Amino acid sequence: MKTVYIFIIGVLLGACSQSRQEADTQTAAGCLEEAEAALANDSIRQGETLLRKTIQLSEESEDWHTNYIAYQRLAEALSQSNPEEALRLMKKALSVYEQHPDDEQNRVILLDYAGTYAAQVAYATEGTFDEALDFIRRAYDIAEKNQMTDLMCQTLTSLANIAWAKEDYRQAVDYARQAKTLIPEQGGDGGGPTDLLPATLQVLARSYLSLNMLDSAETIYRQLEPGDDVHLAYIVQSNLAKIALRRLGAKQVEDDVDEAFEQVEDIYYKALEQKDEYYQETLRQEMENQQLEYRSQMYARTILIILIASLIVIVAMVLVVRYRMQAQRQEKLQLQQEAAHQKTQLHQANEVVTFLQNFILERTEVMKKLNQSGDSLITLNQHEWSEVERTLNAIDNNRFAHLREQYPNLQEDDIRLCILTRLGLSNRTIGNIYCITVSAVQHRKLKLKKEVFGESNPDVTLEQILKNK
Repeated sequence: MKTVYIFIIGVLLGACSQSRQEADTQTAAGCLEEAEAALANDSIRQGETLLRKTIQLSEESEDWHTNYIAYQRLAEALSQSNPEEALRLMKKALSVYEQHPDDEQNRVILLDYAGTYAAQVAYATEGTFDEALDFIRRAYDIAEKNQMTDLMCQTLTSLANIAWAKEDYRQAVDYARQAKTLIPEQGGDGGGPTDLLPATLQVLARSYLSLNMLDSAETIYRQLEPGDDVHLAYIVQSNLAKIALRRLGAKQVEDDVDEAFEQVEDIYYKALEQKDEYYQETLRQEMENQQLEYRSQMYARTILIILIASLIVIVAMVLVVRYRMQAQRQEKLQLQQEAAHQKTQLHQANEVVTFLQNFILERTEVMKKLNQSGDSLITLNQHEWSEVERTLNAIDNNRFAHLREQYPNLQEDDIRLCILTRLGLSNRTIGNIYCITVSAVQHRKLKLKKEVFGESNPDVTLEQILKNK
């Protein structure tokens, strides 16, 4: 009996030790990936919670790269609702980076973000823009020294926004024009104004309008192509309406239109607040479900331990049937081992299949092109689209051929968005292909998920839907 008690205590200690190990396995980098996935799926509150956890884990493990990236992401998430807190977090990210520097490009990005948030705070509090200008000029100097053209354009655009906020509209135009000259044209078809960064064009057009240079402002606004970006479409159309009314000299009508657009903007931001409240409630429910699941697991584990202990005691007491029960346990163990062996073989086979699929995809010219493009614009011709779809059908059981048959009303752009999603490309890379923002890509995915596949559950992603088709 003493041996039985020692065994039961060992089982209990082993279960507790396993629970602690499961809680300690998450790394800071893994937590950061979870946070970015949550933010990409518009789970704002969940993303903020995971980012704060990432900061804690990275400080404990001294993973300083992940630490300052997490501070930066958290500042971005809070920039609209709390710019002062966003500025504080970005200063903390800069402090961590300066103590543990790794890449000058990251330093430029951090300085530019800090300057942007400092400008937001100055604009809201009617303070000075000295701190904001100091951050962004430092960022520009580093970008210019290292010939980082994209970041030079980004920092010049930020300087233009600050000049506009200070009502120095001519200086804003100068900065925006300099930024515009740094934006490369798209290869192949000659590029054009529609390929310019929307942020640069917006501040340039806004500055022209403030200087009453209506023709120049209208030209720039018409170069902006909002696509599925509802907020950008609102900005373009509202300012084109202002330009038309200003040409007619309809001051009262312009004021009335401004008031109407302000009301629309209020509705838009209230909708964003309601959306945020919805995700907060969703996060609360998710946490409750996780707690219930954890309790259920603990109850099941306790019951299992009690059953095992009872079984051992019974076996110890009933010596008469010891050999028979021992034979039954051995037979049961053998069956479990066979089942585990079969499960392992099946898992290994699935890993081999997945490896071969990824191996084939990675060696196609299209995937090489997508993987090497970074943040630059990506152009695929019709032949390349056909090639990647044909390759996916060949290795994925004709998934997209079945998809075309099942949903004949799918547009070609929708098929292509499904293909890019199946390839596991990030929203940023997809945006580079379509020349749209990350938020526009997210909107298109949500629209496709709801209107075509009829899925309204916000926790089910387009990737999961395609995987089950």
